Amino acid sequence: MSATESKGTQVKKETWEWIKALIIAGVLVIVIRWFLFSPFIVDGDSMHPNFFTGERLIVNKIVYDIRDPKRGEVIVFHAPEGKDYIKRVIALPGETVKVTGDKVFINGEEMHENYIQDAIDQAVKEGHPYNTLLDFPETKVPEGELFAMGDNRPNSKDSRTKSVGFVPYNKIVGRAEVIFWPVNKIRFIHF
Repeated sequence: MSATESKGTQVKKETWEWIKALIIAGVLVIVIRWFLFSPFIVDGDSMHPNFFTGERLIVNKIVYDIRDPKRGEVIVFHAPEGKDYIKRVIALPGETVKVTGDKVFINGEEMHENYIQDAIDQAVKEGHPYNTLLDFPETKVPEGELFAMGDNRPNSKDSRTKSVGFVPYNKIVGRAEVIFWPVNKIRFIHF
């Protein structure tokens, strides 16, 4: 075999290795994107003061295949009107939930919501309740569903409204894990 033939064989081998690497990378991207994680863009102010319009999140799509949602987690779900919503899990199946002003009661006990406490304190300082939108009468959460609310209680279309209602587990896309954009707001989402 001449040096030219050897060089040609080497180029073919390298080309084939690159093609295989690109195919593997493409398959990994498809698997990760469609089955494990998904990007989500916050649209609207229903999660202020913790999430803002235009922020981009990574949503973990497999966590709820392993276990059920937990109170306080931030989820993305398919809303009845065909859009995806981001809200916080408040009450789980079989629990009773009641919302009166700024107070949320789960099974008759007041829930402490540190993630919106500053907003509640500011509203009280201004002489009005933070939640000026809707109260919710004591109701039992159906099996296979949960009760979710936006952090921006005066401006959130959530489980308190008839148009959204309880969120069926099969409509949950996943749990919000990380804000990755804008760069100055990169952080893991704590629950």
